[in-house]
Amino acid sequence: LPPLRFACCCVAALLPQSLAISTPSFSAAHVHHKSPVPSRSMATAALTTSEISYLTATEAAEIDDMLMGSMGYSLDQLMELAGLSVATATADAYKLPDAKRILIVCGPGNNGGDGLVAARHLHHFGYQVEVCYPKATQKPIYQGLVTQLGGLDIPISQTLPETLSSFDVIIDAIFGFSFAGDVRAPFDTILPALKLSRVPIVSVDIPSGWDVNAGNAAGLGVEPSVLISLTAPKHCARNFSGIHYLGGRFVPPAIQQQYSLVLPSFAGTDMHVKIS
Repeated sequence: LPPLRFACCCVAALLPQSLAISTPSFSAAHVHHKSPVPSRSMATAALTTSEISYLTATEAAEIDDMLMGSMGYSLDQLMELAGLSVATATADAYKLPDAKRILIVCGPGNNGGDGLVAARHLHHFGYQVEVCYPKATQKPIYQGLVTQLGGLDIPISQTLPETLSSFDVIIDAIFGFSFAGDVRAPFDTILPALKLSRVPIVSVDIPSGWDVNAGNAAGLGVEPSVLISLTAPKHCARNFSGIHYLGGRFVPPAIQQQYSLVLPSFAGTDMHVKIS
């Protein structure tokens, strides 16, 4: 007998029958296996879209200020978490190997930074990523993100590739919730090109060209197949009928309570949750 089994038998022999130790059976019939863990795509929100909270541009800006103020987050931390959410949600919506080539079009602001972070993660996930960054921001955080992509040999250009149809997915990380007014160069030619491409578009937080409250009322914005809201959906998302995810898993309970936010729960280690 193995030493442990032998010791148990010896002890049992020395005890009265009423106190005898029952040695465990190791037959296959008694082995219990864990239930399969649901795939990421099965982790959907338990709330309906009408129950979920939607933010105005003012509320979204206030929450960002609180996160980077009293809540102790830095901009690069929030950008990293948001970009990771964008990457995981995109990978959930467009899985390998069916979708392989991804173009990420980045704007000059924080949305563009989220796109640069997502590019790095999607590269590590196994996608072939290219970045279009027409108006690079000359700030250390953004320059660092560009340097990181260079270290991974991810192509970065200032203009759109000539053949957009060679990509399986385009990520729109151009404008965020602070966008207002007219679309200026060079994005005044980029948005129409994306709309005409017929390649599925994933928009980050706000579809570029949409008003954060009114949506695409002017008809100038892109029409994405997938929207990945960050922190909480914005009012314009009420008018969105495609696949909708929530990312940005960093909203503290204090902020949720202050703004009476009703948001879906993230499952396990997921960085996104499907809303619809």
